[in-house]
This record gives sequence, C-alpha cells and structure tokens, in this order.
Amino acid sequence: MSNGEKARRQARAALEKLGGDRSKLWIVAGTIALVLIGFRSCVNVEPGHVAVRVNNITGSVETITQPGLILRLPFGIHSVHLVDASPQTFHMRGATSKNQLEVSELTVRASDGSNFVFHDTTILFRVIPDAGARVIYDAGTEHAYRMWMSPYARSILRDEFGRESTISVSNPTTFGQATERARKRINDLLVKHGLEVTSIVTPRPRFSDEYENLIEARNQTDNELSVIGSNLARAATDRTRRLAEVDRDQNKIMQEKRAAHEAALATAVATQTQTRREVDTYKIEKVATGQASLSAARQTAVELKGQLDAQFSGRKAEIDAFRVQPVERVMERLGQRLEGVTIDIQPWANDSVPSRLQVEQVGGAR
Repeated sequence: MSNGEKARRQARAALEKLGGDRSKLWIVAGTIALVLIGFRSCVNVEPGHVAVRVNNITGSVETITQPGLILRLPFGIHSVHLVDASPQTFHMRGATSKNQLEVSELTVRASDGSNFVFHDTTILFRVIPDAGARVIYDAGTEHAYRMWMSPYARSILRDEFGRESTISVSNPTTFGQATERARKRINDLLVKHGLEVTSIVTPRPRFSDEYENLIEARNQTDNELSVIGSNLARAATDRTRRLAEVDRDQNKIMQEKRAAHEAALATAVATQTQTRREVDTYKIEKVATGQASLSAARQTAVELKGQLDAQFSGRKAEIDAFRVQPVERVMERLGQRLEGVTIDIQPWANDSVPSRLQVEQVGGAR
C-alpha cells in the first residue's frame, strides 16, 4: 500500500471519528439545554411567600399559597410574581422617617386640647395569602404594598386616640379599647388591598413634664386606693370568716343546749308521766278507799238513823204516853228522878201578897 493510500485511510478514519464525537456533543448540548429550560420553567415558592402566576396569553391569574416548586412555561407564556406574606413589623418612632417600615413617631391631639406622643408604636401586619393577586394589582411587585401602612395607620390612630381625653387615655382599659377600634378600622381599609393588621402595640402615652407628674401622682393615688380596696376586701373576707366561725360556735352551743334541754324535757316528761301514773294509782286507791268508807259511813248512817228513828219513836211514844198520865204519875216519876237529891226550900216573897213559889238550887243540889 502506497503512502498516499495510507494517508487517505487515516483521513477517512479521522473524519468518521470526528462525526461520532460531533453527535455526542449534540446530545450533551441538547441535554444541557433541556436542563436549563426546565430550571427556568420552575419557580420555588418558599414558606411565608405566595406566588401569583399570570397566563399572558389567556389573562388568567392564579394565587399559589403552598410552598414548593411551581411550573412556569417559558417563552413569556407565564409570569410568576412572589409576594412576601410573612408577618412584618411597622414602626412609628423617632423624629424622621427612614423607610416604609419605620416612620416618625405618632403625635395625637386629645379631645381636651392637650397633646401627647407615642414614642414607639408597633404594628404587626401581613399579606393575606389568598389575596396575593389583589396585592400585586393594587400596589405592584416586591414590597410596594407597604406604602399603604403609613397613611392609614397614622390617620386612624390619631383619630381614635384623639377621641379620648388626657385622663381617659391614661386608663389602660380605655386605652386598649381605642387600640382595638383603630385596628378594626385599619383592617377595613387594608383588606381591600390584600393586607391585614394582626396586632397594634402602643406604649404609654407621654405628656409634658408637668402633666406627667400629675399622672404619676394620680397613679400613686390609684395604687393607694387599690391597696385600701384590697385591705377592705380582705377585712370583709375576715369579717365574713369570723362571723361564720361565731355562727358555727353559737350553733354548736345552741345545739348542745338544745340537746340538754331536750334531754331534760324528756326526763321531765318521763317523770311527769310516772308521777301522773302514781297519782292516778293513788287517786284510784284513795277513791276506792273513800268510796268504801263512804259506803260504810252511809251504811252506818242508815243504821244510826234507824236507831235514832227507833229511839225517837220510843221517846216520842214515852212522851206521848207520859202526856196522858195523871199528875200523880208524873210526880211519881219526878220523884224517881229526884231520888237521893236533897232540896232545901226556903220561902221567900218579894211582895206582900205572894202569888207563886220560886225554888233556888243551893249548894250541891242537883
């Protein structure tokens, strides 16, 4: 084989080899292009962010709130805008404004004409996740939505706190009510732009030095009143407790005395019952004895009456019989009665012509 033929064969082999390498390069280049296109066709939505995907052909808008990769078609078919929906802090402090999230402090004119200042008012707000498209439409991309915070917050806070007097604004209860009213009013306006305020933190308002001293004196007086009220409440509690203890002790004494009286009453009732029983027994016995005695006495009386009636009848018969007796018989009986009796008779006349004879018993005459 001639040198020319060898040279031709080597050239042909080199061309074949170069063609194979060229096809591999096309494959590698195509792979790299596909990777680049796929990478550019995906957007990563981080936690705390929402994505607004706009179809530039149809005009449809989609808000994506879930974190992760989302598809974005190339060649201008889709436009994806990321919105920071994490909680953010808006400050009103200092003498000058520094940026959209830090503006000058809040000065309020109270209803009674005095002025007071909040040195550091903090507002926590966020983008409503489902309202990402509205945020982009009203304010634009990035953090342009922050421009709504300063005018709304300042004007509404001034209005709500301006309704209060210097005395009421120093009251924590009234102060909190004004803050809540301001938060609701701000949200009524911000929700139209896809934002919401979650919290408003305002420090204690600052007045002039003279008024601050008066407030301090009033707070001290309020504290003293609170202490006095606490002492009164504690005294009332102690009084209630002591009254309860006294009531308990008195109830115990009353219960003991009542028990003692009830026991004594029961004993007295038992004694009374026993006495009544004994009295009834004695009465029955005495009544029975009396009735027996009465019956015997009546019987004796009847017997005596009979005897007396008999004696009376005999005496009466004797008297009646004696009445019909002659004088001699009477004198005989009189003599029998006067047997053994000595009668000393002396005549005595008290007139010159005696008409009767008087007999005077002298000595042992009977």
